[in-house]
Amino acid sequence: MLLIFLIICINIVYVSINTLRTILVIKGQRLLASILSVFEVGVYLYGLTIVLNNLNSPIKIIAYCIGYGLGVYIGSLIEQRLALGYVQVQIIVDSVANELPNFLRKKGFGVTSWTAEGRSGLRLVLQVLAKRSNEKELIKLVNEIAPNAFVISYEPKHFIGGFWTKNIRNF
Repeated sequence: MLLIFLIICINIVYVSINTLRTILVIKGQRLLASILSVFEVGVYLYGLTIVLNNLNSPIKIIAYCIGYGLGVYIGSLIEQRLALGYVQVQIIVDSVANELPNFLRKKGFGVTSWTAEGRSGLRLVLQVLAKRSNEKELIKLVNEIAPNAFVISYEPKHFIGGFWTKNIRNF
């Protein structure tokens, strides 16, 4: 029973590290991803050795599979909690005279805004770049001032120019 628990835990750790490493690679953090991969492969080999020595036990193979699935889930929760990277949020409000740009600037967000034409008339479009860890706060602030705003968020990969580039490492 202890070996089954160990197999599950090892796979949770392995797959969680694997998930984080993959995300770091995607976000351009190659050095950190490489360092993390050293631990990842060590945990993987240890867990795989246990399972390969017990191939005659279907319950241990099932434990390995369960640990893998739990690892994917826990790894994604960890990544969501870390909220690595940046988010670009586009906000469209139905009033050109809306005070949302100034309100967000006072809260520390960089905002670029312009007037656009929608189906029902003029709209105010805002472009905001923020840390992913601040995305929920940003959307909450938008809902306070403009609850009917249309909001879309993206994850940008490269930054060139603008005041943000002084604080962001470009890849």
